[in-house]
Amino acid sequence: MGARVVVGVSGSLASLAALRAAAGEARRAGRVLVAVIAWEPPEGEGLYARRPDRAWARHWEAEARATLDRAFEEAFGGAPRGVTVERRVVRDRPGRVLCGLVEHGDDLLVLGTRRRWSRTGRHVHAHAGCPVMTVPGPSVPKRARRTLRKARAADFSAPAPFPDVSGTSTRRGARTFRPLDPRRDGLDHRSG
Repeated sequence: MGARVVVGVSGSLASLAALRAAAGEARRAGRVLVAVIAWEPPEGEGLYARRPDRAWARHWEAEARATLDRAFEEAFGGAPRGVTVERRVVRDRPGRVLCGLVEHGDDLLVLGTRRRWSRTGRHVHAHAGCPVMTVPGPSVPKRARRTLRKARAADFSAPAPFPDVSGTSTRRGARTFRPLDPRRDGLDHRSG
């Protein structure tokens, strides 16, 4: 198998930027894009081992798969064009998964980052057996970070067009808007 581009996806804005950059690199180099999301039970593997529940694990695996699919939808509107894509959902810590997927020293590992290095970023840079490309996430003002932490691409889509307000208003005291009439409004160059 030839060299590949491996990208970690979490659904964050930084990982969406990394997914787009990885697809571009895969397209330019004619490589396969391997998009992977790693997941663990929310309570951690230690607590899960004490009381295993396969239905619970299937639920969280399905959530991870949906997050991966949603990332492709938000980043490209579906599958990226001109690129062969492998999607993988793996149960383990993200750093171990990403480094474990590297098969050759010619592979490229792409990772989205914020300002500070996460545990995953530190692990990947210390243990990856291939070049690592880090893609910064969008810059967000400090006060807005908390609000935007759960933001998705759909939250920033264009708003619906304004309703037609050229008629009369039903609300008392509301302003009514009329369409422009060049002659009435003095915009007609012939009205001299």
